[in-house]
Amino acid sequence: MFDPILVPLDGSQLAECVLPHVAAFAHSFNAEITLLRILEKNQAGASAQLFDLLNWQIQKTKATLYLEGIRQQFEESKVRARAIILEGLVAEGITEYAQNAGMKLIILSSHGRHGLTQWGISSITQKIILSAPSSVLIVRARQHEVPTGELPAGPLYQRILVPLDGSRRAEHVLPIIMQLAHVHKPTIHLVHVVQTPEMARQMPLAREDIDLADRVVTRNREEAEHYLEQVKSRSYLQDIAVQTHLIVSDHTAAALYQVVEQEHIDLITLSAHGYSGKHQWPYGSVVNNFILYGKVSLLIAQDLPSKQEPKPLELSTRERAER
Repeated sequence: MFDPILVPLDGSQLAECVLPHVAAFAHSFNAEITLLRILEKNQAGASAQLFDLLNWQIQKTKATLYLEGIRQQFEESKVRARAIILEGLVAEGITEYAQNAGMKLIILSSHGRHGLTQWGISSITQKIILSAPSSVLIVRARQHEVPTGELPAGPLYQRILVPLDGSRRAEHVLPIIMQLAHVHKPTIHLVHVVQTPEMARQMPLAREDIDLADRVVTRNREEAEHYLEQVKSRSYLQDIAVQTHLIVSDHTAAALYQVVEQEHIDLITLSAHGYSGKHQWPYGSVVNNFILYGKVSLLIAQDLPSKQEPKPLELSTRERAER
């Protein structure tokens, strides 16, 4: 399901906040991980070519030693790992490699070597997310202390939020959650938000408009209660701790954020698209909201096929691999 996994790193401590999550997913899905470092091209003129060549060798040596140290940590934790060094544009190089190598999951830090910002994700992370050919896990850098250099030995996730809207596409995350639950033994919070209908904008609303909205909400609530109980009773969830939440709200994302805070959620899982998602956009509106404004780790399961079949890596990518 999530094998292999791509882990882009830029050498910063902020980017290293993904490492515990990488170990958690690699163990849960018995996956091989690829540690990827993209060394940016120097745009200097021809007169600096000799210096650029020397600088490249210095950067490559440092990056090789850095990735090798992390790779050995994963090998000691019984995780299959390899290290790759490439030269090029960072965001474009990461997405191109993920596409060509057939990566099933990319695990990203929300911020890297340029530091934390007022925005929910850095510009590099945003570019990768919007063009990623696979599922993506975004780890919020500001939510973690400076890494200790050791990978966690025990379960990482205790409370996982799974928003569902009744569609098959939204349920695309359930097999993933089941796999994580076998290892981490979390409580799964299934949430369905019944959205209040938007009525004719006359003020105040006429009594017949209020009655109509109430009937719609009541009908949708009844269906949602039946749906959540049906999902909860499925055989593959029988041995997993599951709580259901049915919320009536005029704003789906706001209602989900409230559950995140109240239940102290440490992982949110969303399908890239839900009931109303359109194929021409990489993510639905709720997913986009959580990408930009969420404060806990976010797993986005891509429910659309890859843009193209993975093709063999070409020598022109100037791949430098260190095992």
